[in-house]
Amino acid sequence: MSRAFLKNETADDPVLIPPRAPLPPGAVNYVTPRGLQLLRNELADLEAERARAQTDAPDETERTRRLATLNGQIAALTHRIATAKVVETRDADPAEGVRFGATVTLQTVSGKTPGANRTLTLVGVDEADAATGRMAFTAPIARALLGKRAGEKATLRLGASESVLEVVKIEYD
Repeated sequence: MSRAFLKNETADDPVLIPPRAPLPPGAVNYVTPRGLQLLRNELADLEAERARAQTDAPDETERTRRLATLNGQIAALTHRIATAKVVETRDADPAEGVRFGATVTLQTVSGKTPGANRTLTLVGVDEADAATGRMAFTAPIARALLGKRAGEKATLRLGASESVLEVVKIEYD
């Protein structure tokens, strides 16, 4: 019988720790002040969960496995916080173009949805959430926009498709 159908894990079985969002090799871990606060909040939550796991686990094997997972997650998160470089954008000048932390309004000039507008903010990899318009500075669309000024166009190539986007507006918080 396959081991997949058995629920008899031991404390010696390997523990899988969910990976964090990847940073390209050699890339600086840029974060917004909001992004750093989110990382700190996540660390506090994990530490609280680790404290609960000390007493709430149904048996010793489950407790050991849960603590190993949490300790791995905490170690990865602590490293990410330690390497974070906070980028303040209060004094950034939109006239200088799109930089990390910019909120950019785009209009599709050509591609799948010509004339469509969208707004996105360039953030760190841990803060990225495409559903809310927060794009990692390492994402293809962010790389295409970096350095562009209002009125300039950027070409975004994804596989066989290509879109031309015009920077309509750049704002910094």
